Amino acid sequence: MDHSPAFRLRRFLNWFPLGLTYAAMYMGRYNFNIVKNDIGAWYHLDKAQMGLIASAGFWTYGLAVAFNGPLADRIGGRKAILVGSLGAALLNLAIGFMFLNGHVTQILVSMSLLWSLNMYFQSFGALSVVKVNSTWFHVQERGVFGGIFGIMISSGYFLATTIGAWLLASFRSWTVIWFVPAAAMTFMFAVDWFLVRNRPSHAGHADFDTGDGSNAASADETPLPLGDLMRKVFHNPIVVALIFAEFCTGFVRQGVMLYFTEYLQEVYHLGKKEHLFWWTGVAFMGGGILGGLLCGWMSDKLFQSRRPPVAFLFYLVQVVMLGLLGLTLGQGTTGGQIWAVVLLGLTAMFIFGVHGMLSGTASMDFGGRKAAASVAGALDGIQYIGSGLTGFGLGWILKTYGWDGIAAHGHQPAHAWVWVGSIIPFSLLGAFIMTRIWHAKAGAGAH
Repeated sequence: MDHSPAFRLRRFLNWFPLGLTYAAMYMGRYNFNIVKNDIGAWYHLDKAQMGLIASAGFWTYGLAVAFNGPLADRIGGRKAILVGSLGAALLNLAIGFMFLNGHVTQILVSMSLLWSLNMYFQSFGALSVVKVNSTWFHVQERGVFGGIFGIMISSGYFLATTIGAWLLASFRSWTVIWFVPAAAMTFMFAVDWFLVRNRPSHAGHADFDTGDGSNAASADETPLPLGDLMRKVFHNPIVVALIFAEFCTGFVRQGVMLYFTEYLQEVYHLGKKEHLFWWTGVAFMGGGILGGLLCGWMSDKLFQSRRPPVAFLFYLVQVVMLGLLGLTLGQGTTGGQIWAVVLLGLTAMFIFGVHGMLSGTASMDFGGRKAAASVAGALDGIQYIGSGLTGFGLGWILKTYGWDGIAAHGHQPAHAWVWVGSIIPFSLLGAFIMTRIWHAKAGAGAH
């Protein structure tokens, strides 16, 4: 695209703060993954019970993002990111003070409630990013934007995992892991207030045709009626197929992310306070960045901005990576621990690549300017419905059968086939769904 240097600079000053905000929100979302086994040990809760808290948050997010998609389309992405970041910051503060007090009763109820409220505000994050950037990026640039979206996600995992592990190792109380994300989100709220704008014309530049059939160059700001929004989401067979695929992505993504800490600790004896564990966040970030950029580049350059073929390939490689995780090669050695961390990063590469492509790029392609957040909400929402099954469902499976089918206390797992065997079918199903919409391209259903 023939954008001027001034436009590109202003667009950078728009999407980069959005990306940092989304990363900060991820830190305030995935800090739970890092500290949940500490909470479980402190309050004598098993994997299934802690999984209930995770499921409550996932399903709240899933329902909220579906409802908040039309709301973000109506109020605009800028307001949505401001509401989400400030609300999530306040809830992280509330959780931190609750644990700092040290006198928590009915931990399952209180934590589930506060975590669900946090996830409600978290649901505005992806919606606002997609909504704002639907008017700043042309269709031919959106594959690359999918890579940018993946970088945002990956940076958030780095903050949650590496910085989170460092905080746990550096401070006596694990409650600090709630306060730092709250401060980061509050800071980014202030930055977004001054820099983020909904569309180029709000920042002194001309709007332009984004090529998705949504007439983005028009100054018309009238929101679509709710009925029209719902038809764009549920009457478009491509979007419906993407919804089912994102359900699979949700189970795969959270099936890995929710239990990788216990996997490293219980299978490889790599604790969170060890230096090598901190590199897990670097591996996730590096893998996510490479996956997002590769997925976007392949989509735009090799498949003429078609998203399903690349997603199909990435789903299949997920199966290979998960199979290698299940083998648990090198147990009991430092080399094995390093291999496990590297392999988690490679697995993240192909999971985050698909997630960024479908939720971040395809939602703009098939929703258009006025329905981008609604389609993103539907895709992200169903993804977290799938994620919710990994909380109590996969948690119960691991509690009952262990990593390798033997749940005896103190048993050293020989492999992790129970874990990855529960996840792999969803990667295969996602790949199959992509074959049903192989030729789908931007413009279909985005008028």
